[in-house]
Amino acid sequence: MKSALKLLSIAAISATISTAALAQTKLSIYTALENDQLAPFKAAIEKATGVQVDWVRDSTGVITARFLAEKASPKADMVLGLAASSLLLFEKEGLLETYKPAAVASLKPAFTDPTEPYTWTGMDAFLSVVCFNKPEAEKRKAALPTSWQDLTKAEFKDQVVMPHPASSGTGYLTVAAWIQIMGEKAAWDFMDKLHQNIAVYTHSGSAPCVQAAKGERMVGIGFDMRGAREKTNGAPIEIVLPKEGAGWDMEATAIVKGTKNLEAAKKVADWIASKEANELYGKFYAIVAHSDVKAAPPNYPANAEQAMVKNDFAWMAANRERILAEWVKRYESKAQPKN
Repeated sequence: MKSALKLLSIAAISATISTAALAQTKLSIYTALENDQLAPFKAAIEKATGVQVDWVRDSTGVITARFLAEKASPKADMVLGLAASSLLLFEKEGLLETYKPAAVASLKPAFTDPTEPYTWTGMDAFLSVVCFNKPEAEKRKAALPTSWQDLTKAEFKDQVVMPHPASSGTGYLTVAAWIQIMGEKAAWDFMDKLHQNIAVYTHSGSAPCVQAAKGERMVGIGFDMRGAREKTNGAPIEIVLPKEGAGWDMEATAIVKGTKNLEAAKKVADWIASKEANELYGKFYAIVAHSDVKAAPPNYPANAEQAMVKNDFAWMAANRERILAEWVKRYESKAQPKN
């Protein structure tokens, strides 16, 4: 009996020491989460795991480029809330740790790494939409667009903004979807025509719908939840899912290979796949990974999941550099100046 009590005491002490050690562990986490998500995610992760979160935040393109530039000597412990197409690039380079969180079986298959070794886990999905300002359209007698091709019409001259695909995950998924929907040549022909109507290519995926919501431009090609949020806040916009379909990507998380804080990172990865975490995602996104979590944000397009195009993430990752180089060569002249 004394031996058993002694063993239980040792186990309890060990658990306490382990928890205390994790509480002193600070993880450097690279992320493209929206700024208004950083504080609630940090609070939830730290409460659930005891690990301290140190965010390094920027847009998807910037974080992707930074991470790849550091591949010889990674500075991050984890990547969280970054496009899955970017994580596939990192996986291909051998930069991600093999780890499958315990709750992965509860997630929709589309949100899990389909190939072994398992390295990344999806969190939520975001897709491209058109945010259309109705009062501005009435001033110019412009009709509601129902297709991507409609945005090349003369009434939209200098009235369209969209994210720069090298900076923004929303921008890249939109361009990649056009190529997959239309075919390579037709897509570039379409983008040449669209370019004539573009006022500026922003470095933020949120900015186009925000600008449309404020009436600064008539049309913003942005992402779904920003449009829904602006409309809920009273903006006079319609959220359009073009009839050809909407490009999409998912936010995902992975552990960086070689991190010195592996056990702490595993705890965070386990939380990422939990129902509790997915309930938090559901406050910001309509489409989440966990099968039992149903998000229903106000003013969200009812048919969004049906509008999502068949997406080849491996193709998006493999062709990213080539597509971006061609895009920059053609359209960089209207890029928003960088700070």
